[in-house]
Amino acid sequence: MSSRAAKTISAILLAATVLGATPLHAQETVATYLARIKALDKAGPKINAVIALNPDAAKAEAAAKAVTGPLAGKVILVKDNVETADPMPTTAGSLLLKNNLAGRDAPFMMGLRAAGVVVLGKTNLSEWANMRSGQSSSGWSAVGGQTRNPHALDRSPCGSSSGSGAAIAAGMAWGAIGSETDGSITCPASLNGIVGFKPTVGLVSRTHVVPISHSQDTVGPMTTSVRDAALMLTAMAGSDPADPATAEANAHKTDFAAGLAVFSLKGVRLGVLRKAVGNHPKVSALFEKALADLKAAGATLVDIDYTPPEEMGRDEYTVLLYELRTDLAAYLQSVPASSFKDTPPARTLADAIAFNKAHPEELKWFGQNEFEEAEAMTDTAVYRKARENSLRLAGVEGIDKLLADHAVSFLVAPTGAPAWAIDLVTGDHSIDVGMGSMAAIAGYPHLTVPMGAVEGLPIGLSFMGAKWDDKRVLEAGAAYERARTVPVPKPSFKRWGE
Repeated sequence: MSSRAAKTISAILLAATVLGATPLHAQETVATYLARIKALDKAGPKINAVIALNPDAAKAEAAAKAVTGPLAGKVILVKDNVETADPMPTTAGSLLLKNNLAGRDAPFMMGLRAAGVVVLGKTNLSEWANMRSGQSSSGWSAVGGQTRNPHALDRSPCGSSSGSGAAIAAGMAWGAIGSETDGSITCPASLNGIVGFKPTVGLVSRTHVVPISHSQDTVGPMTTSVRDAALMLTAMAGSDPADPATAEANAHKTDFAAGLAVFSLKGVRLGVLRKAVGNHPKVSALFEKALADLKAAGATLVDIDYTPPEEMGRDEYTVLLYELRTDLAAYLQSVPASSFKDTPPARTLADAIAFNKAHPEELKWFGQNEFEEAEAMTDTAVYRKARENSLRLAGVEGIDKLLADHAVSFLVAPTGAPAWAIDLVTGDHSIDVGMGSMAAIAGYPHLTVPMGAVEGLPIGLSFMGAKWDDKRVLEAGAAYERARTVPVPKPSFKRWGE
């Protein structure tokens, strides 16, 4: 047996111990998680989910011993578009920001630290949160390379919170921070077989997070259980004077984990988005099993025949392009000059475009058409009309109307398709499953919970609710989690089919 094969087998045996023979996170310490990262991320299957490690993690772990509460000593990873005060750069996956040591915590990170959370490191992501090119490969960045799915190494981890999803699936931390503009928490959570929660936009501050869109951006927890996601959200939520969208957050902040264990679906009406299932027969069969579990738990299922209007997605794209140009410039202008010590200072999207053109390694696999379209999107009147229309179609005439017309509390659907093959040459190519864009555009809560697998590839079940209904959405997801009868797949750390 070659030494390489022996190392791979050793890593897989370690993974089996982590994910099977002993309870996941039973011995959670910085040291044990570092050992898993070494065995699974940097060697063996080489998941490539972790982009940087915090040299101060052990010191932070020692300090956490003085904190009491359910998050004291919990070890997390943070997506690398979120600033932390630790000595690690915040790169958004781009070489332009490879030295971005701003030395400041995103405000929600302060809440997590106060609760005793330990930051172990940063996770890889789709570069610029997957808003650079329509031909990108999810999970690739110039700084971190290609992240792989622990369930099938040649299959996509989805993006843009790819590293966070893959790392939690592989047991490299207790929890992780992801961010979402449209699908970037829920898709990687679904494809990696974990829980992901996109909160109501404005419940959690976005200050010091590399942006795409102030209308749709949010951060959220990615974990192995709904309860853990709720615990994280409790520490993260709150108003931030620097982020106007969070003005109402304190009024909606609560203990999101309270009552999860006893919430019952008995008598709860769930709207079933049949047209979100797509045409894959095995996805349909898995969804029917989830519906049967929900019904057995006492829920009343109401079929909803709904197709999102095409102009909703069309106008969303206009909004994202316009806000990318303005919001990214605002962020870059806040970055200390020292963060560009090896590169020309970049203060605008145009500067980022020029940097990419001057660095072929950035454009090796795909271009920057979305950056270029965003730079040209300057018509404020067109933007405002597009935002008004997309928000109305997704919110008042979308989720709100569906909930009211059918007298249901939540909408359910498969979160997405099975993971597709990684293809750096031609980019992502998924089949059409799910309807999470409605929640993303409206800014409403969206939870995905594992519901099983298709050919060993995980699929999540989505729960979507009204604005500020975050706690009730988490309660419904936790109740399904308890009622689920289909086994949740464990990572194989192999290529698909091997």
